[in-house]
Amino acid sequence: MAVFLLLLTVSILSFTISPIQSTQESHSHVHIVYLGHNNGLSPSLTARSHLQLLSRVFTKPDEARDAILYSYSYGFSGFAAVLNSTQAASLSEAGEVISVFRSRMLQLHTTRSWDFMGLSLHTQMEQSAEIQLKYGDDVIVGILDTGVWPEHESFRNDRHLGDIPSSWRGTCVAGEEFDPATACNRKLIGARYYLAGFESEIGRLNTSGGAEYRSPRDRVGHGTHTASTAVGLVAPNASYFGGLGRGVARGGAPMARLAVYKVCWFKDLTGRCSDADILAAFDDALRDGVHVISASLGSSPPLMPLFMTSTEIGSFHAMQLEVATVFSAGNDGPDAAMVQNVSPWGITVAASTIDRRFPTKITLGNNDSLVGESFNVKDMKMMRLVESSSVFMDGSCSFDQLINGSRTGASGKIVLCFSTMGMVSSVGAALAVYVAGGAGVIFADTISLRSTQDNFLPTVHVDLRQGTRILDYIRGDRKATVHIARSDTIVGNTPAPAVAYFSSRGPSSISPNILKPDVTAPGVNILAAWPPKSSPTVIPLDKRSVSWNFDSGTSMSCPHVSGIVAVVRSVHPTWSPAAIKSALMTTAYIYDDTSDVMLAGGTLKAADAFDVGAGHVDPLRALDPGLVYDVGARDHVLFLCSIGNTQDQIRQMVLPSPGLDTSCGSAAATPDVDLNYPAVVLTHLNATVTVKRTVTNVGPRRDAVYHATVVSPQGSRAAVWPPALAFSPHSDKASYYVTVTPAKPSRGRYDFGEIVWSDGYHRVRTPLVVKVTTLPDKGVAAQSMDTRTATELVRDS
Repeated sequence: MAVFLLLLTVSILSFTISPIQSTQESHSHVHIVYLGHNNGLSPSLTARSHLQLLSRVFTKPDEARDAILYSYSYGFSGFAAVLNSTQAASLSEAGEVISVFRSRMLQLHTTRSWDFMGLSLHTQMEQSAEIQLKYGDDVIVGILDTGVWPEHESFRNDRHLGDIPSSWRGTCVAGEEFDPATACNRKLIGARYYLAGFESEIGRLNTSGGAEYRSPRDRVGHGTHTASTAVGLVAPNASYFGGLGRGVARGGAPMARLAVYKVCWFKDLTGRCSDADILAAFDDALRDGVHVISASLGSSPPLMPLFMTSTEIGSFHAMQLEVATVFSAGNDGPDAAMVQNVSPWGITVAASTIDRRFPTKITLGNNDSLVGESFNVKDMKMMRLVESSSVFMDGSCSFDQLINGSRTGASGKIVLCFSTMGMVSSVGAALAVYVAGGAGVIFADTISLRSTQDNFLPTVHVDLRQGTRILDYIRGDRKATVHIARSDTIVGNTPAPAVAYFSSRGPSSISPNILKPDVTAPGVNILAAWPPKSSPTVIPLDKRSVSWNFDSGTSMSCPHVSGIVAVVRSVHPTWSPAAIKSALMTTAYIYDDTSDVMLAGGTLKAADAFDVGAGHVDPLRALDPGLVYDVGARDHVLFLCSIGNTQDQIRQMVLPSPGLDTSCGSAAATPDVDLNYPAVVLTHLNATVTVKRTVTNVGPRRDAVYHATVVSPQGSRAAVWPPALAFSPHSDKASYYVTVTPAKPSRGRYDFGEIVWSDGYHRVRTPLVVKVTTLPDKGVAAQSMDTRTATELVRDS
């Protein structure tokens, strides 16, 4: 996201393997060798076995020791090493190896947001205030991000915090400008950093001029922001530069403990995170004893197979150790099938808006007034106003189009830029105008895209109609001027939530029968903690350092859900990660009139399950969901069978337990729709399909009776049997079957319905997504016809 541009101102044992020539070729890269669980071995024995395996592709043992970067030996078994392609291929042939893949570089994807979701600290909301402030004390949340600024008040050593949980086995690691004696306390109980993978691929970290810290300290700001959003302590009078968004800031679980794992580093104007480092952080977090892992990072499609990426491997083994993992969905929207982090064992979060706006009055020199959106904290009077074509050759506000000498043309002026000219983003436009010497930007965008962003240079967002009015004025007045007033803060006068335009949509491009994203949460213009040395603006507004900053992205929605998971975990410590996710999904809500509110701007279409998952999270309802869809080890065995894993691989991946059947048998052909997921997705419905689901009663009434209501997706007929589920003190589980039949011919279009179970108080909603494909694709049919005709011609001749 845009925050990373700020640093530009700081510094622009089965098979025998033949030994392979040890000289590292020019194309050597960091690879990860994944071996499944660690068979109950001690970390030292596991690490020794890794070195023995790696030594098979080197001629000398010392070369293997030099090549290995990490030995993952607690939560799972595997290692990261610098290998050439031949060595990697040879290792992949070993029987004990599940996968070998090159380590990639992943990227990183509040005062009002918690009030908006119903977790208010106001006296009239005593119940929710008690939940938020009391629970979470023994829950440890691990944040995999860019580190933390430990001196921020969100992470202070609060006297209300009790002793550090006895289950904690982690530590605070010293590093550059990070002294554990003063940085860590009863709130921030752990801090580590990981560089081996990053530096092996990118080169030595640049720390000159304070560009980065070789320590858990956060220089970018992203990690501090996400950590405070999830578990930050209550901080009154938080605001952006003393004005905008003023209110009480806090995380979703203020009494939860924070453990920081710095895996992302500033590089190429963004945060870069190595797969090898991420897996090392997962391994340590599981060893340390965290209960929740929050990771606002990922990689855009094409997606790798589930067990050839760090996030999915790490979260799979976290799930087996009863640790819930929350991911961001990605910022590649609104195109379909761009969602990231799609494994069924992780919680994937989309981003939505909250009911807060920052209107900014624009007065042109001809006294024409307009209202845009901005984070402007400085009254900018009588500024010269120019159009982009006077600064950029083709009118697009981008670096490569800067006109020679354009600093003279833009110096001290406000530049009008259009998103439709060169398809530039507001972030790119602001940076280009800054380089040209401009004082600010008026950025005209389509109404569906328009949203306030902190672009580190004053930027007022307007729609295309407003932008055209401003352009007409500039072209009619050679000395055009503009007055941009301070922005205001308005709460409650805008429809929300609306799924953010940038939020990545489903369906999953590798497992479309698993609904992704799972839920949505606030991710637009979130105010949270910020490192004081990472100024969010290149314009020195005053001598004070900023402690709070706005940011947007699914990176911001992810820690909101991480905080909620911590609260649910503290209230229900025995619930599995699958049960917690189910509670979030089945209690999420969707507005009745989605066409008006669910897409930013409200102009594209009504939101569906591929935009918002099961809907917008409701923290209080998630504490008492009534029924949950739980997933056991056997369920995961069958899922792993369905995606092509062999029985030997599954035995290496799934933790052994008494009576667990790890065979596939006939289940090898069972589709992943049979996984006990809190959604039913049928991607190829050309005949009647029946799907089984099992629910567990976790409500206060052990003898509850639930009745089903079904809304069939258009083009299909759906029915549930039995239509009622009865529970008793002796039986808290019940199964039901969903039968879906095509109702009319179709070549394939997703339609959406739902299954709702209710006992008169709880409402357990399960999305039902169907794509009817009873007609062949025209292109395929035409090709088949041509082939048949050619065959007949040959035969006749």
